[in-house]
Amino acid sequence: QVQLVESGGGLVQAGGSLRLSCAASGRTFSTYTMGWFRRAPGKEREFVASLAWTGVTTYSSGSVKGRVAISGDTSKNTVYLQMNSLAPEDTAVYYCAARRPSYDDYDLSSSYDYWGQGTQVTVSS
Repeated sequence: QVQLVESGGGLVQAGGSLRLSCAASGRTFSTYTMGWFRRAPGKEREFVASLAWTGVTTYSSGSVKGRVAISGDTSKNTVYLQMNSLAPEDTAVYYCAARRPSYDDYDLSSSYDYWGQGTQVTVSS
């Protein structure tokens, strides 16, 4: 069984920054891809970023582009999402996800096998 636990969410003013963390446990993730997704109120879940076991990163081409950075610490089995220049439209529940090796596109949420419970990010104007 795999567990993913997100942390680091909270309330921040527009223009501020947050770093989300996702701690993984249950097995090693040496060949897994880790992803971050978010779901804003009334909207579909959307891809934010991913980090493959090869070190390859992929980012959404949407509104977060250029403002987020994904990184990982294999010694801690933890993945991070640094978010800068936050705006009210970034308000959402942010989810960490993990998937086994796959040929599916990294932004395909259905290709991910494990999900965290999510952490709320609220950006005030």
